[in-house]
Amino acid sequence: MAEQGSGFFAGFVIGSIVGAGLALIFAPRPGEETRKQLLEKTIELQGKAEGVTTLARTVADELLDTGKTVIDEQRARVQKAWEEGKEAAAQTAAEMMEKLDRPQRETGPGA
Repeated sequence: MAEQGSGFFAGFVIGSIVGAGLALIFAPRPGEETRKQLLEKTIELQGKAEGVTTLARTVADELLDTGKTVIDEQRARVQKAWEEGKEAAAQTAAEMMEKLDRPQRETGPGA
């Protein structure tokens, strides 16, 4: 998923730069004005790219935090289930031993 977003972002930025550059180059303006406008657009796109990068980092950090929280919660649930399972197994084993031991007590040893 991250690779798709990264590829899309790179394509978007490159496409924007190429499109803006071609539009400025083929526009009917004097060279100095075209270069000035090209520089302004480049700076504008650079600012937008930095903004998108910052947003992407923020979203990635939030997703990472959410993932860690979910993992911690699931780990706690599994640990609790494990402990409950151990207790139930110990209780069942004790009950089985009690049932196996009961006939000997009722009839006595060697009867």
